[in-house]
Amino acid sequence: MTFEDLHSFIRADLFRYERAAGWQGFARTFLREPGFRLTCLLRACRHLRARALPRWTVYPFLKLWLGRISSRLGVYVCHSTDIGPGFYIPHPCGIVINRRCRIGANCNIAQHVTLGLKSREPRMGCPVIGDRVYIGPGAVIIGAITVGSDSAVGANCVVTKDVPAHAVVAGVPGQVISMRGSEGYINDCLPGTADT
Repeated sequence: MTFEDLHSFIRADLFRYERAAGWQGFARTFLREPGFRLTCLLRACRHLRARALPRWTVYPFLKLWLGRISSRLGVYVCHSTDIGPGFYIPHPCGIVINRRCRIGANCNIAQHVTLGLKSREPRMGCPVIGDRVYIGPGAVIIGAITVGSDSAVGANCVVTKDVPAHAVVAGVPGQVISMRGSEGYINDCLPGTADT
């Protein structure tokens, strides 16, 4: 991740929280929103770890800060996780995301969501989440499951098979209940990131 990538990703994340821009908006949102603070530290750690000098100077302190915030919030998201721009965590509590998961652009993840690794067949592996996906509170997605772009996963849903694009999935196990997708849940995307 280059510095330009880091800047554009954080800018897209910031826009998702309050349509804010500039350093004042960044500072206000960073201090007020724990989800944004967590996301910024994840992105900064990923960027600095790949650089020779910062890896041995600044990175250890930011990683320690990230660990402290993660512990306090009860969140486990590794900074090496591939997360697209415009990541939004409105209530960062009890979230567990395996580092091998891939999350697309402009996704919402609510509290107590688990995106995990399945170590046995069938569907051995980690989830791949498309762009503009809403994952509701308490949802569980474990294994090599693809959640299509513009889809929504309902609260406390356990997803056991692939979710098509524009679908709404609910229940245990998750079943497609409509094709209205994440419309109305994914708002305030920074122009230029909505179609990545």
